[in-house]
Amino acid sequence: MELTYTIQRSARRRKLTITVERDRSVIVHAPEGTSDEKINQVVESKRQWIYEKMGHPQKYRNLPHPPGKELVSGESAFYLGRQYRIEIVKTGLSGIKFAQRFYIPATQISKRAEALKDWYIAKAKEKIVPRVKQHASQLGVDVAEVKIVDNRYRWGSCTLKNNVNFNWRLIKAPMFVIDYVIIHELAHLIEANHTPRFWNIVRAQAPTMEKAKAWLKEYGQLLEQAI
Repeated sequence: MELTYTIQRSARRRKLTITVERDRSVIVHAPEGTSDEKINQVVESKRQWIYEKMGHPQKYRNLPHPPGKELVSGESAFYLGRQYRIEIVKTGLSGIKFAQRFYIPATQISKRAEALKDWYIAKAKEKIVPRVKQHASQLGVDVAEVKIVDNRYRWGSCTLKNNVNFNWRLIKAPMFVIDYVIIHELAHLIEANHTPRFWNIVRAQAPTMEKAKAWLKEYGQLLEQAI
């Protein structure tokens, strides 16, 4: 079986690591200057481990018929863990309005997906950023900067400079799931690896951790759809 992978080289990286993303794609993170031959040797040596990770139950299987959202009246979209109906409004509305359903002006119909994405990003900044600061205070960690980013296959990430990034699509999930992802990333500022200590920190701050992981496993791929 041929094993395909993507290589990402960085001058800041000191060691070569391999990650298997939720969609089962394999990414090799390598220091700048690492040869393709060296990378291939490492990948081959880790082949069994990679296949085990790809088969992990938390990795996605491909949906047989990915749900397409055309954003017409009667369609629905996720927000904070629930699906709400979409209604196209012909007059009297200049931007998207949310009131237990999404009201989208007909003037934005040609770019309605982009308009809804912009709305999601604004809501993510409004609701996620303050919660990051709240949880950081409770955990006693210093966060340099909080960013809402467009990273389809990762809910959150943290950097060596204590910056934390969160996928805008996370705003479609329930708040207990958002809290779990925030705490997960902040805990990495205390413990870099997924050690027993790391999971104890997360579990103590996010008692609904298992419920959140189960929710992401069931609905995560739907959240990753364009809308």
